[in-house]
Amino acid sequence: MYIGIDAGTSGIKAVLVDEAQAVLAKRTVGLSSRSPHPGWSEQDPADWWGALLDAVDGLRAEQPAAVAAVRGIGLSGQQHGAVLLDAAGQVLRPCILWNDVRSSAECEVFEQRFPDSRSVCGNIAMPGFTAPKLIWVARHEPEIFDAVRHVLLPKAWLRYRLSGEMIEDMSDASGTLWQDVGRRRWSDDALAATGLTRAAMPALCEGTAQAGRLTRALAARWGMAVPPILAGGAGDNAAGAVGLGAVREGDAFVSLGTSGVVWATTERFRPRPESAIHAFCHAVPEMWHQMGVTLSAASCLAWWAEVAGRDEAALLAELPERVTAPSGVLFLPYLSGERTPHNDAAIRGAFVGLDRASTRADMTQAVLEGVAFSFRDALDGLASAGSVLRQADVIGGGARSAAWVSILASVMDIPLHRLAHGEQGGAFGAARLARLAATGERIADICLPPERIATVAPDAALREAYGPVLARYRALYPALSGLSPRRGAA
Repeated sequence: MYIGIDAGTSGIKAVLVDEAQAVLAKRTVGLSSRSPHPGWSEQDPADWWGALLDAVDGLRAEQPAAVAAVRGIGLSGQQHGAVLLDAAGQVLRPCILWNDVRSSAECEVFEQRFPDSRSVCGNIAMPGFTAPKLIWVARHEPEIFDAVRHVLLPKAWLRYRLSGEMIEDMSDASGTLWQDVGRRRWSDDALAATGLTRAAMPALCEGTAQAGRLTRALAARWGMAVPPILAGGAGDNAAGAVGLGAVREGDAFVSLGTSGVVWATTERFRPRPESAIHAFCHAVPEMWHQMGVTLSAASCLAWWAEVAGRDEAALLAELPERVTAPSGVLFLPYLSGERTPHNDAAIRGAFVGLDRASTRADMTQAVLEGVAFSFRDALDGLASAGSVLRQADVIGGGARSAAWVSILASVMDIPLHRLAHGEQGGAFGAARLARLAATGERIADICLPPERIATVAPDAALREAYGPVLARYRALYPALSGLSPRRGAA
């Protein structure tokens, strides 16, 4: 038996998985974020801990014998967050999250101090990453910065509470801007650019490696006679890839979740920062990945549903299962800024082309298309970085909409495969890593892909029709950029 724990932004999810890789039980405990100022996003790590205990307590209540037999625990988590600890290991301030943009100015400072950062770290400095956050703290909260002795990412802090060990896996470490991603080790130059040294960093390990053991007190709480091994684990997207079996060169998936991801597994480090493509270590040894990210994907439909006063299912029901022509309205999905390809925290979205004949259904379709155009930007960015996708699995909440997947396939011009179990997410991948750490089994034997239940091919006529619409969509970014009311505040 194995437990996977995913520390997401909106909740802690725990799953219990048996030897046949069947999910026996799962629990999710919700979390909320705070925004003390516009563009800020914080959480109290103590809330994560309470939610984790509640989630695993729930697994034990449902499956006490199975939880008692657990051999390994894997962790997955939201990336980039900065948990700052003092010399006694106490949290100094709320965690600054991945979607916090307060450190936009500090990104430029970081790259000035470390001119080789893009080639070493594989990424443009963005406010979501961890390193600029520490420069911001040093500038605006110097008394806190002076007290910092350790910096942990969210899941590494949870490991610290579970085991007493400060250890981080390669994939999550890639999102700090402190890692030499090609060499899979901390970069002294990157750390120096933020006033830190390796002494503040956790030890690094592979996601499949043993990385601590559950404390005896917690093992007793959950009825475990032998405290389980903890795996190195993974950042949330890498854990999702492990859950999907995307662990070999050329494996690819599209995640149509709250935010959006176009992922490609690679067998070597291939940075392309000028395209705002992320190049990270994978959670499995000697593998990397490239990733294009759109910050607002399924969250765009959730926003539109709230504005329109309808639930998402009702809005989608107004559309045909397969659309036959583009909407007459364009939607720019920059509700929270954008990463790939613009790296623009200040840009904001828009509806364009409205007239008196425009209907709610036209606007709903435009939202789906606008997100699909953003995914096409990510796809083209990956191609420029050497990862040309010929097909991909599609996962995430948005993948439940046949219309949306059809639009996405035609805009991206690749077949998309819908999966029988595409919603297991990071917690399931973390459970797989727990098994690998506990048993030493071969990755290829455990990280199998889920069953594909349908393939959605591009519609040739719709693909051609989307060509000029995509060109108009891309032409609108410069105009919106100049009009952004947040440009001076980012």
